[in-house]
Formats: sequence, structure tokens, C-alpha cells
Amino acid sequence: MSHSHAPHDPQAAQQLAEAVADAMWSRDQATRMLGMRLVSVGPGRATLAMTVRPDMTNGHAMCHGGLIFTLADSAFAYACNSYNLNTVASACHIDFLAPAKVGDVLEAEAVERSASGRTGVYDITVRNPHGKTVALFRGKSYRISGEVIAGLAGAAETTTSRQS
Repeated sequence: MSHSHAPHDPQAAQQLAEAVADAMWSRDQATRMLGMRLVSVGPGRATLAMTVRPDMTNGHAMCHGGLIFTLADSAFAYACNSYNLNTVASACHIDFLAPAKVGDVLEAEAVERSASGRTGVYDITVRNPHGKTVALFRGKSYRISGEVIAGLAGAAETTTSRQS
């Protein structure tokens, strides 16, 4: 999906998304502490993976839902910040559809569905290694002031279309 804040050149938009992800990753202690990995990122999209460890299980010996939520929320964050505009969650909802067990490598794929003005809607699908959907997460984003990588907007002003 195209976004009003993405550079017109697809290669430049991809490079920006990767640079933003690198900057966020360097500061994202929670995501790294949980052993998540950034699989891919692009304009308005991101995929993160997390291996379910024994210390991530609940009293039913399944991955704790809060950790599945955190994986989806992290993918959401990388997708909605991929344009280098500071963006936070304003609301989110998750449906848990299947359990995950120790050793499962869960992948959360975030996709932008809508972006207009300061708000956006993103759908995140969390799947187990067999492709089964474990959870569906919908996040609503809100753009706040500033940039993930300060100073890039001024340099990109000539190649970036802006919508207020």
C-alpha cells in the first residue's frame, strides 16, 4: 500500500525503512531481551520472529498471550515507524486463535491497511512454524512530533510528498 509520507522512489523508501529499523533496533531493549529478530522491513510493513522459550510459558504450558501480543506489537511498531515519522499505538486488539508451544518460532507479519493524516491502521498476523495463524492483531497508530532518525526529513523534503 502506498503511503503519503514515503519517498516516491521505491528503492529510497526501502532504504529509509531499513535505516529506521536499524535505529529503532539499537534502542529497542524490550524486543531484543525477548529474543525477537527482525526478519524483514519495508515501507508500511515488517516481520519479526520470536522463538518460544520455556520461561515464556503460562500455567497451561503454552506461550503466554502477553508475549504473543508483545511480538505483534513490536512488528506493528516497526511497520508504522518505517517512514521515519515518530508513531505510537493509540489502540489495539488481539484475537488468540491457537496456542504456541516451547520451541515454536512465531512470526508476526505487520501490514499497513490505511494511513491518512496522523492516523493509520495495521493488521498483524502471528503464525507458528507450520503456517497456522496463532493470533490476529489490529493496531491503530498515531503520528506524534519528531523523527526516529532526527534530521532526515529536511534532507528528504525534495523527494518526499507530505500530507498534513
